[in-house]
Amino acid sequence: MERLHFEFPAGQPAAPTIVARVVTGVVASGDLEVLLAPQGGVLTTIAVQTSVDGYGGTWKALLERVFTDATLPAASIEINDNGATPGVVRMRIEQAFEEAQAAGGQP
Repeated sequence: MERLHFEFPAGQPAAPTIVARVVTGVVASGDLEVLLAPQGGVLTTIAVQTSVDGYGGTWKALLERVFTDATLPAASIEINDNGATPGVVRMRIEQAFEEAQAAGGQP
């Protein structure tokens, strides 16, 4: 079991009135879950707990591709991984942002 932590610049703080928290995916399915909560400030923080050790560089590269352009609102993200592929990781993150936006207008 490995724990990784990352921070990326956000495009904007989440609106203070938005409190929508979302969960996408299911760890038990051999997949992963993404828990997303809007946060103030100018950073998105990501905590990854993965059952697969030694892939910190892969996680870093994947998350840089998702967050480098800094257009997504600030959020606190928890990822609980059970060996999901990079494509599934990206899809679940994007799904979490879409669901949060639909639930409360942002992120």
